[in-house]
Amino acid sequence: MSGHYFDRDPSADDRRREVRVQVLGRDLSFTTSTGVFSAEHLDHATRLLLESCDVPAGPVTLLDLGCGWGPVAVMLALQNPDATVWAVDVNERALELTRTNAARHGVTVHVALPHDVPADLAFDEIWSNPPVRIGKQALHELLLTWLPRLGPTGLARMVVGKNLGADSLQRWLGEQGWPTRRAASAKGFRVLEAARGPAS
Repeated sequence: MSGHYFDRDPSADDRRREVRVQVLGRDLSFTTSTGVFSAEHLDHATRLLLESCDVPAGPVTLLDLGCGWGPVAVMLALQNPDATVWAVDVNERALELTRTNAARHGVTVHVALPHDVPADLAFDEIWSNPPVRIGKQALHELLLTWLPRLGPTGLARMVVGKNLGADSLQRWLGEQGWPTRRAASAKGFRVLEAARGPAS
């Protein structure tokens, strides 16, 4: 998978570009590059996630899991300046771009590799367009690593393509003790909301 967006150090040439994003009443510009997910534009799945879910108010702690070039993390911070926002990815180029984009929009985002997130840190919400193409087993391991980091009343919001197994993922999450509902559906994508169940 050399050069893929979920490589830690993508081998693709680092060719920067500017992408204009109009979402939630904001007109923003972001720096993207080759070797990261959806470098050409804000993908439909991420747009659906942002436009169908309300950002919680107040001093909450939020995680953008698999941040790419940072559209979700930046929008979370812009929509709630009181939030503490973390952005996590395994792709070093994605992390650099997220730092750049947070700075250009004047927001604070804690950008980190997964193992650099403090082990005792709990999140009020996790937002994610998860990397389904890493394979089912790896995706399940990823989710079972991060979902337990939710606080007692925490919520995970994930957008997944119907043709990439959104419905089976919803069932599997419920079987793992994370009751999950479909919060939105459009253009072949589902927004799933998973909460902590009695057994999780």
